[in-house]
Amino acid sequence: MVVHSYQPALRRLWQKDCKFKTSLDYMAVLIDMEEGVVNEILQGPLRDVFDSKQLITDISGSGNNWAVGHKVFGSLYQEQILEKLRKSAEHCDCLQCFFIIHSMGGGTGSGLGTFLLKVLEDEFPEVHRFVTSIYPSAEDDVITSPYNSILAMKELNEHADCVLPIDNQSLFDIISKIDLMVNSGKLGTIVKPKSLITSNAEAFKKRHKKPFDAMNNIVANLLLNLTSSARFEGSLNMDLNEISMNLVPFPQLHYLVSSLTPLYTLADVNIPPRRLDQMFSDAFSKDHQLIRGDPKHSLYLACALMVRGNVQISDLRRNIERLKPALQFVSWNQEGWKTSLCSVPPVGHSHSLLALANNTCVKPTFIELRERFMRLYKKKAHLHHYLQVEGMEESCFREAVSSLSALIQEYNQLDATKSMPVQDIPRLSIAV
Repeated sequence: MVVHSYQPALRRLWQKDCKFKTSLDYMAVLIDMEEGVVNEILQGPLRDVFDSKQLITDISGSGNNWAVGHKVFGSLYQEQILEKLRKSAEHCDCLQCFFIIHSMGGGTGSGLGTFLLKVLEDEFPEVHRFVTSIYPSAEDDVITSPYNSILAMKELNEHADCVLPIDNQSLFDIISKIDLMVNSGKLGTIVKPKSLITSNAEAFKKRHKKPFDAMNNIVANLLLNLTSSARFEGSLNMDLNEISMNLVPFPQLHYLVSSLTPLYTLADVNIPPRRLDQMFSDAFSKDHQLIRGDPKHSLYLACALMVRGNVQISDLRRNIERLKPALQFVSWNQEGWKTSLCSVPPVGHSHSLLALANNTCVKPTFIELRERFMRLYKKKAHLHHYLQVEGMEESCFREAVSSLSALIQEYNQLDATKSMPVQDIPRLSIAV
């Protein structure tokens, strides 16, 4: 597993879920062009989890400039990165896939994070590349984040196998809802001592301060659920590469909407457990999505349900049949469901559910990103900071926005098929 550590998104990743012993090892390479975040991890409670020899840091940072991260630091550190990647890969009995966790708005996360994708593709062409990308909100304080995000999107389009886009604003909205629920004094709502909610109490009072620890904890738990089948036994485990195989029908349409339930426990809040059927309904609710969108009024290409805990296959099938009438699946993939059952529940709960949907509802996020980019680019604002980097030309911006527009157009073409009648294709009959 390769971690690009632009922000400490996964420093609590195994803290709770490693209560159970597993036989699977995870290799991590932490990369940041500033020392602060990596040093914080090395001084924190999980310092023994990471190999200090597998860290790559610089001092100056990328100055919120994709070109510096991608073209300057990419070239400068390519050999060092490759050496550490090879070392990690050699220690794996079965190298299943690479995870890259990075942000899109800054310079190192967007630039060096996507440079890594091309390196992995060249060095390990047969190994799938899973990317968790944190997208900036419209109120992002990095003025050049639209440039960085659009330039990074082109690399994700071309070199990633599967992308889980996560919206900073959605994470903040989820944490805000948890805060409102806690402060409402509803029966059964208890905040644990020294929880993320407690530690971020001041951040809620000052809305301009975002509770990053609690937001990052949601992302960490998303990945815990995603990898649960690889770490624990289950009656219907799902290989990580099966996600890409079953949910990505076309190479470029590899952006998956993730939703998670329960959410409240991720912020260390004890509430009465949700009923199993309600949990499935929650997973298809906008309130539980990690990216803004309306999947019920958009088109599904495929959907995966990854369940943990004491849940039977019959429970899965019953809820799929219950939910199907309200969901619009593309006409040629009406049975586009992939399911997984992991017998080990998350700590403190009887069951949980992660839903991954290949859905056209990601399109508005990309359109909004393009609009923010064009507002800057039409004025050529801040462009000189990028063009002074060797190897960076204005054509890079035009190609990047053209790549994103082509992606949006593919989603438009799919949405146009929503009204098409579903053809009842006869099943293959076998002669006896």
